Amino acid sequence: MAFADLTTLDNVKPWLQTGQAAFPDTDDVLLARLITAASRFVETWLKRQIASADWQEVRDGTGGQRLAFGNFPVTAVLAVSIDGLQIPAAPADGGFDVGYVFTPTELALRGYVFTRRPQNVMITYTAGFSPTPPDIAQACIELVCQRYRERTRIGEVSRAGGGGETVTYSQQDMSDDVKLLLAQYRVVTPVSGFARRVAATATDPALLAAVL
Repeated sequence: MAFADLTTLDNVKPWLQTGQAAFPDTDDVLLARLITAASRFVETWLKRQIASADWQEVRDGTGGQRLAFGNFPVTAVLAVSIDGLQIPAAPADGGFDVGYVFTPTELALRGYVFTRRPQNVMITYTAGFSPTPPDIAQACIELVCQRYRERTRIGEVSRAGGGGETVTYSQQDMSDDVKLLLAQYRVVTPVSGFARRVAATATDPALLAAVL
């Protein structure tokens, strides 16, 4: 299983199985390529990475006390600075001391404001899913199986080269059922005024290569 694949061979092959006997290992390499291609296509359509990772955002200060994260769901906030000033976390005991608090989608300040200035807010946080949500995994499984079953048909979106097969997907490959499974995770309105990158805390080379 490649890094950030949204499902596995062990989950795809039972979906392809039509009888009592287990699905054969003959096309495991092809199926693995299909899984990786489908995973990248799903993340592109969703406009986000699914696997949990550490991210750093440089944002425009809005003059207010709330900012929506560029990735979600956020599970931890690692650092917040405004104009170079480090903002502490607010107490977790429900007190009203100054600092930042957060939800899976939003960062909020107590006693501070995001000073209105371009690129003056830096946020480092952890966001994403581990493991992959079942409905996203199922959508990926169905895309893989569809491409596998239709691989010999004229008009498939794939080509052979270099002794292997490169597989791509298009929106026509997505049934209404698959789109319904994925729709709740799609980024509909992009967050404006920010630059995003993998944080220095994420050192896995595979993770760096997988960033959209």
